[in-house]
Order: sequence, then C-alpha cells, then structure tokens
Amino acid sequence: MKVAVVGATGMVGNIMLKVLEERSFPLTELIPVASERSVGKKVKFAGKEFEVVNLETAVSMKPEIALFSAGGDTSLEWAPKFADAGTTVIDNSSAWRMNPANKLVIPEINAQLLTRDDKVIANPNCSTIQLLMALKPLHDSYKIKRVVVSTYQSITGTGVKAVRQLENEYAGDEGEMAYPYPIHRNALPHCDVFQDNGYTKEEMKLTNETKKILDDESVNVTATAVRIPVVGGHSESVNIEFEKDFDESEVRKLLNEFPGVTVKDNPSVNTYPMPIYAEGNDDVFVGRIRRDYSQPNTLNMWIVADNLRKGAATNAVQIAEYLIDNDLV
Repeated sequence: MKVAVVGATGMVGNIMLKVLEERSFPLTELIPVASERSVGKKVKFAGKEFEVVNLETAVSMKPEIALFSAGGDTSLEWAPKFADAGTTVIDNSSAWRMNPANKLVIPEINAQLLTRDDKVIANPNCSTIQLLMALKPLHDSYKIKRVVVSTYQSITGTGVKAVRQLENEYAGDEGEMAYPYPIHRNALPHCDVFQDNGYTKEEMKLTNETKKILDDESVNVTATAVRIPVVGGHSESVNIEFEKDFDESEVRKLLNEFPGVTVKDNPSVNTYPMPIYAEGNDDVFVGRIRRDYSQPNTLNMWIVADNLRKGAATNAVQIAEYLIDNDLV
C-alpha cells in the first residue's frame, strides 16, 4: 500500500502525516510530494526519514492512494494524471467538490456512496465538515428546512502566512500580510474571495456543499464567515429550523450517539465547546444547545472543531481507511 501525500511540507500536509502515523495507517511506502523547491528535503514519519519528490516522479511510482493538499490549481492539473495511473486521489481543495462526477465525502455521513470507480474523491470544506457532523443526525430525525450559520474561523485555515501575520502583529513586528487588515485584536467578516452575489466563496461553500452531502436541495443554508485571531480551530453559531418539533434531551442523545461528535453542554458549570478543547482533537464538539423561542421548531447550537484535523487531514485519512476496509483500492 503506497500512499503519496501531495503538499507534504505544507500545514495540512504535515497534519496528514501526523494523523497517518497516529492511526497506524497500513501503508508500506510513504511518498511525500511537494513543489520543486522542496524536492530533496526530508520529512519524518514513523521514526524514519523520507525524501520529498516532485509530482511527476510521484505519478510514475503509482501509489494506490494520494492525499492531496496542495491547492486547487495543482489538484485540477495533477489529480487526473494520478487517476490515469490507477491512483485513487482524495483531494482537500475545492477543485472537485461541486463537480457532479466527483463524490464529496464525510465518512460518517456518506462514505457508502464510494465505489472502486471513484478515482478523484473530494474532501469537503473544513467549516462544512464540522457543521454537517452535527446536522446529519438531526436532519434524519426532524428534517431541516433552513440553517443560519455564522463562523468564527481560525487563521490556520488561511495557512502559514496568516499565522506569521498574527505572530508579527502580536510581537509588534512588521511583516508580510495575509489579510487586507490586521487580524490581531480584530475580526474580519471576510473568508476567501467575495462573489458577485455579495457572499464570500467560503460562505457559498457552506451553502452548496451542505446540499450535496445531504443529497437534499431543499435544505436552505445562509452563512456569514468571519476570521478571528485564533489558532486552534473553527467555531460556528448555528440556528436550525426543522419541519418537525424536537425534544432537547433527544437532540443531545442523537448528537452524543453520532460517531465523532461529543456534546459538551453544561452552562451551569461553564461547560461549552471552545477551540482550546478542539485543538489536536478529531471530535466535533457541540454545546449551547437550546430552543429558539422566536419561532417554532428551531434550535440554536455552538459547534467547534480542529479545522486542520477533522476539518481537513483526518477526514481525508478516514476516507482512505474506508476505501481500504471495503476493498475499494
């Protein structure tokens, strides 16, 4: 089982390597892949060093699985080349997510759709993954009509450049800017690029990806995505209108029983999800569960997860595990 990690020297790529090692992923050969400027560098995995190769070399090595986290342009160009060589690609960029020919997968929700013919599989947006991990069991029971979500997103979602900007601003140093404004002691209602409709690309991902993953065009989602000076994970304030009424205790039970979700909700002792709990953890944490008294059949929740792990690397590795466990590669 040869596994390539494309973008192995990047922020998500590093976490992919870490998650593969932590989960004792059954690979026999690791192929770390990066841009030409990183070729020849060494990455550590399972106590050994592996030399970084370029994309062309990696394709010629014909890995069974390639985990991509190298940006949309790279994915559009190279994922088909890997697929033509017989490799199953799991892509973390937005390049293939809304393509009708490509599955968009959260393993706990819709991995059963995967077949041996799926050679380029899309990993959803980080904010979408944690949102749907909490929505899926409730949708199955009460049928969601509308979701209003406001995100509070970690700078790590932008990458190393954003982390450096925050560190520089915190230290009072000049440096390269990842954002059009300071992020230290600030909140930017601006994640990704603005679209013609006034929403950002990130906000539209939450809308469109939700419908695709739930396979339900009737679920309406409207989002406001905000970048905040946090390193450890994304948070979401979510208001959900259902077709059916619900019982709050049953909601908590449904969430707690859903794999990968942990309810952390006891306001009487100040227990609620926060990024400091989520960082380094693969679970999606849900709290502040309460009825919205302004209209019928409506619920408020607060959802937090590590955007680099379940929101990216871990979800991709879980897809790969599913493929192996079900003899699909």
